[in-house]
Formats: sequence, structure tokens, C-alpha cells
Amino acid sequence: MPFGFFSSDFSDQGTMDDGTWKFCGLDRMQRLYAFGACFVVGMIISILSTLCLLTMNVTLFAILYSIGNIVSLFSLTFIIGIPKQIKTMFAPVRFWATTIYIALLALTLALSIWLKNFVLSIILVIVQFCALVWYAASYIPYGRELIRRAFGSCITSI
Repeated sequence: MPFGFFSSDFSDQGTMDDGTWKFCGLDRMQRLYAFGACFVVGMIISILSTLCLLTMNVTLFAILYSIGNIVSLFSLTFIIGIPKQIKTMFAPVRFWATTIYIALLALTLALSIWLKNFVLSIILVIVQFCALVWYAASYIPYGRELIRRAFGSCITSI
């Protein structure tokens, strides 16, 4: 099994876990609705955070953007359950993608709150977004390979 940031192995894909959410009384359809609602709320928070850029409030922007990403990421727990979510997040195939993404979330929040540097915060949010895309692509069969090929062809055409 390949281990690393650039691995395209997808053998540890999560499937719907019936045991984790039974204690909440949620059936399969309710969990799908909860996933969709949680994901949409997270995306709305992230998108609305851009309104803070109009007022040049970079701290609020970084906080809302990061919270939106966390809420969207949490939405998967309704599908596969909390233990399996943690297990798949830190599986060898996406260990570095997860670690880098979480580190960038924390770094974006910390530096935006303490330094309040607009340019640095924007750069960190862009890099955080790229890390999220790379992390998410690890759940899609051959997703990382598609990204590599797309960017590889872009680079060679320059």
C-alpha cells in the first residue's frame, strides 16, 4: 500500500456506517439529509466569509472561512461515522494531506487573528483551499491522478 502525500491509492474508502449514529436515533435517510445540510451550511459560511473581504476584515474572513471548512468536513461523519471518519482521515494514503490541511487551518486562524496581515491571510487561505482539494481528491478514485495530469499538462504547455 502506497504511503504518502502523492499516493493515488483509494482502497480505504469509507462506506456508510450504521452503528455510530444509531444512538442519536438517525436512520439512513436522515443521516443523508444531515450530511447534505451540514455540507451546504459549511459552504454557505465559507462563501459568505468573502463578504468580509469587502470591508477588509481579514480576521473575520479567515475565521468564517475556516469554520465553514470544518463544518463541511464534519458533514462526512453523518455518512461514515465518527470513528471511521478519523480512521480514513489518517489512513496512510491521506495522512500527509490531512496533517497539512489541519495544520494550515490552524495556521490560517492563528496568523489571521494575531498578525492581521491581509496578504498573508489570503495566501494561507488559498493554500488551505488547495490542501482541501488534494485531501478531498483522495476520496475520489483516481482523483489525485486527474489533478496531477491536469496540472502536468498545464505546466508542459507553458
